[in-house]
Parts: sequence; structure tokens; C-alpha cells
Amino acid sequence: MNKLLSISTALLLAAGAAIAEGEHAMSSGTVTKIDTKWNKVTIDHGPLANLDMPAMKMVFELADAGMLEGLSEGVQISFLAERVNGKLTVTELQK
Repeated sequence: MNKLLSISTALLLAAGAAIAEGEHAMSSGTVTKIDTKWNKVTIDHGPLANLDMPAMKMVFELADAGMLEGLSEGVQISFLAERVNGKLTVTELQK
């Protein structure tokens, strides 16, 4: 049990250090809609710590149209959303 606690503590400290350096932890969610015409995606997501947002379903712009490649509705993703020119934008995406 102490070994697990030590590992958990180390992970929390590493995450805290990354956030302090300006990096943010990825959030997770499920893609519920894809709009290829406008380069947008709807994600039912957990809390977005870096934006101080609770869990909800919302539409995001994608920073790069290449992020649409291989993406489909119902897929679980990890992503980072940020405000870019006043719009909520997915800047990193992992499928």
C-alpha cells in the first residue's frame, strides 16, 4: 500500500510541476458530432481544469483540420482545449 501511495504522490507532484510550468493535463471525452465543413467537433467531456469548466457537452473548433483524420462519432479521446482568439479550440488531440 505504501508503494502505491508513493507512486500516486509522485504522479501528483509531476502533474503539479507540469501545470506550474504552463503545461496542462489532457482532458478526456467522447466525440458526439463532427462538422467537417466548419472544422468543429462536439465533445461530451469531463472537467477542463485549465479553463475552470465543469463536465459538459460542447462544440470546439479544431486548431488543425488534420485532427479530423481517423476521428469518428463515439470515439473516446484525450484532448487539450484552450481559448484561441476568444474561441474554445482543441489544440492537442489523442485518439
